[in-house]
Amino acid sequence: MMRTTLFGFCLLCLPTWLYATEQTPSTTPIQPLQLRTDDSARRAAPPLTKGSHLQVYLPSLPYLYVSHAINGAFFRPANNARGWQYDLATEYTQVSDTVYEFKLRQGVQFQDGTPFNADMVVLNMKYFKKQPFVYSKMHEVFDYAEKIDDYTVRFHLTQKYGVFLNDLIWVQFYTPDYLDLYGWNGKPTCPNLAAPGPYGIGPYILTEGYIEGDRKTPKAELWANPNYWNKNYPKIEHITVYTELNSEQALNSVLYHENELDITPIAFENKTKTILSPYGKLVISPSTDSYAIHINMRTGHPALLEREVRIALNKALHQQNLLHFVYEGEGELSATLASPQFPGVHEVMDAHLQPYSVVTDPYTPEEQAKLRDILDGLTLNVLTQERFLFLWRGIEYQLGKVGVKLNFNVTHTETVIFNQLLSTNARKNTVPWDLLIWGNDDWFFFHPWSAFFVYRTDSVWSTLMPDPTMNQYLEELFTVSVTEPAYRSKVDQIMTRAYEQAYMLFVPTPHKVFAVNKEVIFTPYRMASIPLWEIELTTDHPSIRQGAYPTSSKQPMNIIYKNF
Repeated sequence: MMRTTLFGFCLLCLPTWLYATEQTPSTTPIQPLQLRTDDSARRAAPPLTKGSHLQVYLPSLPYLYVSHAINGAFFRPANNARGWQYDLATEYTQVSDTVYEFKLRQGVQFQDGTPFNADMVVLNMKYFKKQPFVYSKMHEVFDYAEKIDDYTVRFHLTQKYGVFLNDLIWVQFYTPDYLDLYGWNGKPTCPNLAAPGPYGIGPYILTEGYIEGDRKTPKAELWANPNYWNKNYPKIEHITVYTELNSEQALNSVLYHENELDITPIAFENKTKTILSPYGKLVISPSTDSYAIHINMRTGHPALLEREVRIALNKALHQQNLLHFVYEGEGELSATLASPQFPGVHEVMDAHLQPYSVVTDPYTPEEQAKLRDILDGLTLNVLTQERFLFLWRGIEYQLGKVGVKLNFNVTHTETVIFNQLLSTNARKNTVPWDLLIWGNDDWFFFHPWSAFFVYRTDSVWSTLMPDPTMNQYLEELFTVSVTEPAYRSKVDQIMTRAYEQAYMLFVPTPHKVFAVNKEVIFTPYRMASIPLWEIELTTDHPSIRQGAYPTSSKQPMNIIYKNF
């Protein structure tokens, strides 16, 4: 890790219009830049063209983003209103509050040729029972799986559990060989594959590296599964996933070099650079993601135990300015950590919960004086990935106006962040920190639990002091689904409690903004999944093309908006 301090942040408004500039006489008028339309979908290469190779950088939650490309579950992520579609199940029936029946897809086999059937589901759930994931309540409410026939299973729960289907997206199935070697991992994060091999059931086989929440290799190699049940997928023969790169290096690899990198998330300030580049295009989508900025009440600065101080830190942030200048408009104001894109969240905000800076302007002299008095020259240690420095520059500038100083500890890998975060609840973190950020992209699929779970004060993901009231609200949320009338009131209770206690440092929630090779056909999902199996390449992609890249193709391209 590198220790540094950010200096000299200046908020500048970028021009709305882009102009081509040349050394021409002053009498020659400047012409507007001509942007071409993306026509890549009309030039798609045949599926699995020999040599086709996609390279992707995933700096946050890579184990979630690629999981469904390697593994299989009853459901997989989808860009629809419920956030999922059928995968290894073809239908389900809720028999009672605690019993669910699933019909399994027939003719499916694991990547090593092992048949997938009810016996494999029951075997996997026995291993799950021994070492389940623990970020929700699934490990407490799941009782057992029962085989009805070769392609029908029933899951029995111990109590009504309204988010059961969301959890099942991450109950993925593995071969007996994998289970014998590794079992289920029993970690705070979802499992992926602990080692390369034909252990999954998804469209790609992990052939090199591994990607889990607490451990990963800097690079992983995926190759198309020739026995995948859905013959429409995958589209590309070979995919390389990078998990640890410098953000500027990743950006330049997409924009100015062929055959180095094809997709990377970017800081919002690099939008114009991406549009003007010879090889890159800009793809933007709304999302249910958020930036989780933890306040360390466990082992951090003693002042952070004071509710008044936490509120003052939040009041000092001018969310409208952050959204306008730092995000360049790519996001939404958010009263709490939960994205307004989640069911029920926007309704709570419309009813009574607005960001602090909407309620009171933090830049008035009177408010600045009040905040300075409360914060009393506070100095805080920040632990962050390098990719979030663009946001910290804005936060540092705004907190500096009320006398708060930030010292930065910077790393390129999310693993360092998680190792410290997940040890803080037990007061075992080895790196001192007061504020910590990670990319909390929506891994629960259109349900705010992916934002709420950090408030569960007895969880390793929480850095809060015990709060029985909040824990009770969260327990009650588990009992209802998003379609039940009581859901909205539960969301309201949790958001209001988090807001009034200022349990996190709340900032706007972001859009997804990617730099993408111009010859890649890609539609992002709103949540923490990248549909690697759906992505296509054109015949002009450098891994396929013979000869030089056409000069006309290097022209700047219109912004590509998806999912709006």
